[in-house]
Amino acid sequence: MTGTAQVIVVGAGPAGLMLAAELRLGGVDVTVLEAAPHPAGQSRAPGVYARTIEVWRQRGILDRFPDKRFGRMSHFALLPVALDLSTPGTEDAVLLMPQARMEQVLAEWAESLGARILRSRTVKGLAQDEHGVTVTARRADGTAEHLRTDYLVGCDGGRSSVRRLCGFDFPGTPATTEVLLADMAGLPADLPVLKGRPFPHHRSEHGWLAMSVVTLSDDRPGLVRIIAGEFDRPPARRPEPPAFDEVCHVVKNISGLDISSAEPVWLSSFGNGTRQVTEYRRGRVLLAGDAAHVHPPFGGQGLNLGIQDAVNLGWKLAAEVTGRAPQGLLDTYHAERQPVAARVLLNTRAQDALMRGGPEVESLRTVVTELLRTPEANRRMSDELSAVAVHYPLGEGELVGRRVPPVELRLAEGTSANTLDLLHDARGVLLDLGADLAHHAAPWAGRVHQVRATGAFPGQAALLIRPDGHVAWSTPHREPAGLAEALHRWFGEPGTDR
Repeated sequence: MTGTAQVIVVGAGPAGLMLAAELRLGGVDVTVLEAAPHPAGQSRAPGVYARTIEVWRQRGILDRFPDKRFGRMSHFALLPVALDLSTPGTEDAVLLMPQARMEQVLAEWAESLGARILRSRTVKGLAQDEHGVTVTARRADGTAEHLRTDYLVGCDGGRSSVRRLCGFDFPGTPATTEVLLADMAGLPADLPVLKGRPFPHHRSEHGWLAMSVVTLSDDRPGLVRIIAGEFDRPPARRPEPPAFDEVCHVVKNISGLDISSAEPVWLSSFGNGTRQVTEYRRGRVLLAGDAAHVHPPFGGQGLNLGIQDAVNLGWKLAAEVTGRAPQGLLDTYHAERQPVAARVLLNTRAQDALMRGGPEVESLRTVVTELLRTPEANRRMSDELSAVAVHYPLGEGELVGRRVPPVELRLAEGTSANTLDLLHDARGVLLDLGADLAHHAAPWAGRVHQVRATGAFPGQAALLIRPDGHVAWSTPHREPAGLAEALHRWFGEPGTDR
């Protein structure tokens, strides 16, 4: 063997880097293998939504992201109605930033915590046994590298080598059309054909196109991104990106807009197929992010979904590797995240159906637009898109299973803190709001912080918050009924901690 690690993560995208950092916070030795020789320079995903913003604040890294620009609005299937993604405590609900910048910050954070990132490593083989996984990777010079690990996590995208080599089933619906994407310099952001709309988009009998500005930094002009979908365009599996001439032709056919004078910076395409693995874990091999689920990027949910996979998995896998996990903890990763991704796939399929052509679809778009103009429907869809509505089936109680919202607390020592700031080191939190339960949780002191505070949660005397920010237990009473059971369920047996 040329190397060992307690966990090997394959893929240095946002999900893989987030997972590597989470594992390091849990005290795990981790190596990341990435096939690309250098970080991707493309903008790719142009931003993240409220729940990912909250997650980054939970870990204390939100301020690491430079040139932060925030927004509030998004859309559903390019309908002429805006979705307001802001929620109480999260008014800045959309962080506008190219994916390349996110990956740079996450890589620096993971490495500062002690994660190793090895580039130019293409995974070509793996074999697992009851004690671990042997990974064979090919270096840039063609030589083989053999590594041994306790657990392997594939975060290597929609065409995941880990998923294929381990034989995960990946059912779903095949693509029926192709959509083209281009980031361009030298194109004005106020094109006449796109003016006067809640979201810059155009729809005709030939297809649709959407436009946005990808912000690079304060001192660099943004790129104009155009995504174009012709109604009758068949699916394609391309070995290379589309030619810019092809993109120009499609855009002109849909809208009459001539973009040929622009300078293409990044060209890509995607299909509208959706797939999801039937299991997120096979023995000592797990999947996260696009390796576990693929869908068209309608609504911009994919990157957020992968990061939240990583945050759900990280503390559980760290507990398993270090011997702190209660029985069955690692299996809750699939149980909790598989339904969440299935819902996102349903959501993107619905948007895909609404973005097609024909009089029947136009009638349906009119009806759904009217629905989304009602406050209740708009709020529900906004919360679903931004993932703040995710509710794991963890037990009884209004807050149990939901993410702890960002609210200000008055701490017992007289200072103040936001609930999200209590989770920087990825440990649990027993938030005591007057029940005086500290001695009940004392045996788990190394795994669960005890915080005494007042206010913020009317009718609640105490909350037990998991490292991923979801409430595991709550009580309106001063009696600790169910607290010991919840502590055992999520944090294992009391004992020596790290």
